[in-house]
Amino acid sequence: MAMDAGTLRARLRAWVAASFVPAPDSLVACNLRRGKPVWTDAVHLLWSAWIFITPLMGGGRYDLRWALLTVASYPLFLALYAKCVLASRRVAWAWSAGMIALCLVLLPWYPSGLSYFVFGCVMLGLGRRAPLYRYLLELALANAALWLIAGLIGYPWQALAWMPIMTVIIGVIVNVEAAAAEKDMALQLSHDEVRRLAATAERERIGRDLHDLLGHTLSLIALKLELSRKLIDRDADAARTEIAEAERVARHALTEVRAAVTGFRAADLAAELASARLLLESSGVAMDYDAPPVLSPDIERPLALVLREAATNVARHARATRAEVRFAREGGELRMRVADNGRGVSGEEGNGIAGMRARVRELGGSLALASVRGGTTVEVAVPLPVASLLAGAVQQAGATAAPVEGGA
Repeated sequence: MAMDAGTLRARLRAWVAASFVPAPDSLVACNLRRGKPVWTDAVHLLWSAWIFITPLMGGGRYDLRWALLTVASYPLFLALYAKCVLASRRVAWAWSAGMIALCLVLLPWYPSGLSYFVFGCVMLGLGRRAPLYRYLLELALANAALWLIAGLIGYPWQALAWMPIMTVIIGVIVNVEAAAAEKDMALQLSHDEVRRLAATAERERIGRDLHDLLGHTLSLIALKLELSRKLIDRDADAARTEIAEAERVARHALTEVRAAVTGFRAADLAAELASARLLLESSGVAMDYDAPPVLSPDIERPLALVLREAATNVARHARATRAEVRFAREGGELRMRVADNGRGVSGEEGNGIAGMRARVRELGGSLALASVRGGTTVEVAVPLPVASLLAGAVQQAGATAAPVEGGA
């Protein structure tokens, strides 16, 4: 019998443990995937303090019956709440209905149980994908049942007049916020998927470029070395010629590989602007920017890295709500201005700004940092070579002529 009792206790513990494991589509599991701690789903239980305050507000008395009903019902309420946030969304509504039923059963003797009713109504629509009108209909039915039972047992209508208003207001607010959070999560997942697909496409492009670059060259080197091996005993001069040719091809391939790797590492202003906008908007900073000008890679690459550092500083330190990036050609210079409306720079300049100055200095330009309490402005001025000036003039002329041609 002792073994049977021990087995029963072990099975009971295993059942309880399994009952409180979050389902993959439960509220707890979804919040964990968003990076939220577990306790965020329990913070709403602070509202259950009304169970213990209700007698002070005229809802019954602190007597032995109130104490016994609280001791008996409150743990059951906590278990029902836990199941609401741990169970699959397909069945979580049933545990919410259990809270409502718990209130209705205790209503003749336990006015504090009205808090169970509010919790049940709010949790009834949480996490479900049902339309809002269906949730409001369910609230109406639950409140109708409450009023019917309260009327039969003689509750004054004044004591319950606030219940429909409270359940609708709190329920709609909580459920709309939960739906908005779920949409934000879906949007973040779509952004992550876009970045993953972009990285996959970039890897495939690099693989194709390296194959096209090295496949033919390595095959040619292999053929020449094989030919030189066959010729080395019969015609040493021809073998040396083939080896020299293989060496020349290998050196040429090495130059092409270095150029390709430099291109892979190169930063593009347009891509950097899009990346900065994604970074800042995910941090709550609205960003506006001009279209980047046509520049040579030697200028565009350092400017893109300066822009990356400036955007990172805004996201981490500025506490801004708006930022902008502007480009302008003045004389023989290109000016890039990055401005925000944050708290400004306090103290000495850090390594990031020092690195930005060094990159601009390598281009023969200058970097000016203006910081006040209403924001920070980073303005970069770099000289442009003649080729870039001509390209900019052609681009500006084409933009000016386009409306004229359209009008003609």
